[in-house]
Amino acid sequence: MADKIAYSKKYLDDTHEYRHVILPKELVPLVPKDHLMTEPEWRRIGVQQSRGWIHYMRHRPEPHILLFRRKLAA
Repeated sequence: MADKIAYSKKYLDDTHEYRHVILPKELVPLVPKDHLMTEPEWRRIGVQQSRGWIHYMRHRPEPHILLFRRKLAA
């Protein structure tokens, strides 16, 4: 199933880089509804990206889209 996960290109602002991850709809039931996922949680469902990414927001209209950010290096 991990091969069906899609990753956006990274985009930036002054302090963070961002990306969104699009899950196959079959994985949506594994996404918690009551909290943002920790790194072990999103890795457990098959999301693969380098360390430091934080799941910072839910896109409620489309629960299969996860939004991530990480601080830019100084």
